Amino acid sequence: MSLVIQEHARARLITDGPDPRLVPVELRHDPAEPQTVHVRLPGGVDQPLGLDLLERGLRSPVTRGDIRIWPCGRAQLVLELHSPDGVAVFQFDIAPLIRFVSRIRARAPKRPAAAAPATVTRA
Repeated sequence: MSLVIQEHARARLITDGPDPRLVPVELRHDPAEPQTVHVRLPGGVDQPLGLDLLERGLRSPVTRGDIRIWPCGRAQLVLELHSPDGVAVFQFDIAPLIRFVSRIRARAPKRPAAAAPATVTRA
Protein backbone atom coordinates (compact mmCIF):
# COMPACT_ATOMS: atom_id res chain seq x y z
CA MET A 1 0.00 0.00 0.00
CA SER A 2 1.41 3.36 -1.02
CA LEU A 3 1.51 6.06 1.62
CA VAL A 4 1.58 8.79 -1.03
CA ILE A 5 -1.58 10.89 -0.99
CA GLN A 6 -2.82 12.19 -4.32
CA GLU A 7 -5.79 14.35 -5.20
CA HIS A 8 -6.85 15.27 -8.71
CA ALA A 9 -8.33 18.71 -9.13
CA ARG A 10 -9.09 21.25 -11.78
CA ALA A 11 -7.90 24.81 -11.73
CA ARG A 12 -8.75 27.80 -13.81
CA LEU A 13 -5.68 29.21 -15.52
CA ILE A 14 -6.28 32.95 -15.37
CA THR A 15 -5.02 34.81 -18.42
CA ASP A 16 -5.61 38.19 -19.98
CA GLY A 17 -7.95 36.47 -22.45
CA PRO A 18 -11.73 36.66 -22.13
CA ASP A 19 -12.21 33.30 -20.38
CA PRO A 20 -10.11 31.32 -17.93
CA ARG A 21 -9.09 27.87 -19.14
CA LEU A 22 -9.77 24.78 -17.00
CA VAL A 23 -6.65 22.67 -16.53
CA PRO A 24 -6.05 19.39 -14.71
CA VAL A 25 -3.85 19.58 -11.62
CA GLU A 26 -2.51 16.80 -9.41
CA LEU A 27 -1.80 17.38 -5.73
CA ARG A 28 0.70 14.98 -4.19
CA HIS A 29 2.14 14.42 -0.72
CA ASP A 30 4.83 11.85 0.03
CA PRO A 31 5.58 11.04 3.69
CA ALA A 32 9.28 11.02 2.72
CA GLU A 33 8.89 14.84 2.43
CA PRO A 34 6.42 15.50 5.26
CA GLN A 35 6.45 19.30 5.01
CA THR A 36 6.13 19.50 1.21
CA VAL A 37 3.18 19.30 -1.15
CA HIS A 38 3.77 18.91 -4.89
CA VAL A 39 1.39 20.52 -7.35
CA ARG A 40 1.73 19.06 -10.85
CA LEU A 41 0.64 21.71 -13.30
CA PRO A 42 -0.02 21.51 -17.05
CA GLY A 43 3.06 20.78 -19.12
CA GLY A 44 4.47 18.49 -16.42
CA VAL A 45 5.59 21.37 -14.21
CA ASP A 46 6.04 20.18 -10.62
CA GLN A 47 5.69 23.05 -8.16
CA PRO A 48 6.69 22.19 -4.58
CA LEU A 49 4.88 24.12 -1.83
CA GLY A 50 5.32 24.04 1.91
CA LEU A 51 2.40 22.24 3.54
CA ASP A 52 2.23 25.04 6.11
CA LEU A 53 2.09 27.62 3.29
CA LEU A 54 -0.87 25.85 1.68
CA GLU A 55 -2.67 25.49 5.01
CA ARG A 56 -2.19 29.16 5.88
CA GLY A 57 -3.20 30.19 2.36
CA LEU A 58 -6.54 28.47 2.82
CA ARG A 59 -7.33 31.05 5.54
CA SER A 60 -5.45 34.24 4.66
CA PRO A 61 -3.04 35.69 2.07
CA VAL A 62 0.52 34.36 2.34
CA THR A 63 3.71 34.87 0.36
CA ARG A 64 6.90 32.87 0.38
CA GLY A 65 9.51 33.74 -2.22
CA ASP A 66 7.92 33.62 -5.67
CA ILE A 67 4.70 31.98 -4.46
CA ARG A 68 1.55 33.76 -3.30
CA ILE A 69 -1.59 32.03 -2.08
CA TRP A 70 -4.82 33.56 -0.89
CA PRO A 71 -8.47 32.63 -0.39
CA CYS A 72 -10.89 34.20 -2.84
CA GLY A 73 -14.24 34.30 -1.12
CA ARG A 74 -15.35 31.16 0.70
CA ALA A 75 -15.13 28.71 -2.18
CA GLN A 76 -11.97 29.60 -4.12
CA LEU A 77 -8.21 29.77 -3.60
CA VAL A 78 -5.70 31.56 -5.83
CA LEU A 79 -2.16 30.30 -6.42
CA GLU A 80 0.16 32.84 -8.05
CA LEU A 81 3.59 31.69 -9.26
CA HIS A 82 6.28 34.18 -10.28
CA SER A 83 9.24 33.20 -12.46
CA PRO A 84 11.68 34.97 -14.79
CA ASP A 85 9.28 34.04 -17.62
CA GLY A 86 6.31 35.81 -16.05
CA VAL A 87 3.42 35.11 -13.70
CA ALA A 88 1.02 32.16 -13.74
CA VAL A 89 -2.25 32.48 -11.82
CA PHE A 90 -4.44 29.49 -10.98
CA GLN A 91 -7.82 29.59 -9.26
CA PHE A 92 -8.92 26.43 -7.44
CA ASP A 93 -12.15 25.33 -5.89
CA ILE A 94 -11.20 25.17 -2.23
CA ALA A 95 -13.01 21.88 -1.36
CA PRO A 96 -10.47 19.50 -3.00
CA LEU A 97 -7.61 21.38 -1.33
CA ILE A 98 -9.22 21.15 2.11
CA ARG A 99 -9.91 17.44 1.53
CA PHE A 100 -6.27 16.91 0.48
CA VAL A 101 -4.82 18.68 3.53
CA SER A 102 -7.26 16.82 5.81
CA ARG A 103 -6.09 13.47 4.40
CA ILE A 104 -2.45 14.45 5.06
CA ARG A 105 -3.18 15.54 8.62
CA ALA A 106 -5.20 12.38 9.33
CA ARG A 107 -2.15 10.25 8.48
CA ALA A 108 0.39 12.41 10.28
CA PRO A 109 1.81 10.95 13.47
CA LYS A 110 0.03 12.31 16.50
CA ARG A 111 2.09 14.75 18.52
CA PRO A 112 2.38 13.93 22.20
CA ALA A 113 0.30 16.15 24.43
CA ALA A 114 2.25 18.85 26.21
CA ALA A 115 3.12 17.87 29.74
CA ALA A 116 1.22 19.70 32.43
CA PRO A 117 3.33 22.33 34.18
CA ALA A 118 4.86 21.19 37.42
CA THR A 119 3.04 22.36 40.51
CA VAL A 120 5.16 24.04 43.15
CA THR A 121 4.17 23.31 46.72
CA ARG A 122 5.38 25.41 49.58
CA ALA A 123 6.17 23.97 52.93
